[in-house]
Amino acid sequence: MSFFVMAKTVLKSLLKKPATIRYPFAPRVYDARTRGSIMIKVSDCIFCGACSRKCPTQALAVSRDKKTWEIDRLRCITCGYCVELCPKKCLRMENTYTAPSRDRHKEIFTNA
Repeated sequence: MSFFVMAKTVLKSLLKKPATIRYPFAPRVYDARTRGSIMIKVSDCIFCGACSRKCPTQALAVSRDKKTWEIDRLRCITCGYCVELCPKKCLRMENTYTAPSRDRHKEIFTNA
C-alpha cells in the first residue's frame, strides 16, 4: 500500500514545476514592492539631516559641513522612513539586496 502512496507523490513531482530555482544559473527576480536597500543620488542631496533624525536605528549620519552622507548597512532595517521624509526625494529603495560582507563598515557618499 505504501508503494502506491509514494508513486502518487513521485508522479505529482514529475508533472509540476520545481519549487525552487537554480540559483547560480537563474538569478532571483524580486517583486517590485521588495524593500532591499537604500540608495542615494548625492548630487541632489541638500544635506539637511532630516533622514538621519528620522532613522530609528541611527544607521544614517549626515554632515552638512563636509557634504557627506553615510549609512551603516548592518544597522539599517530598511523601514523606508528616510525615503518618505526626504524633501528633495534623492533617496530611493532598491529592490535588490546589498552584497553580504564580513566587515563592519559604513558607506560614505560625498558631494564634492
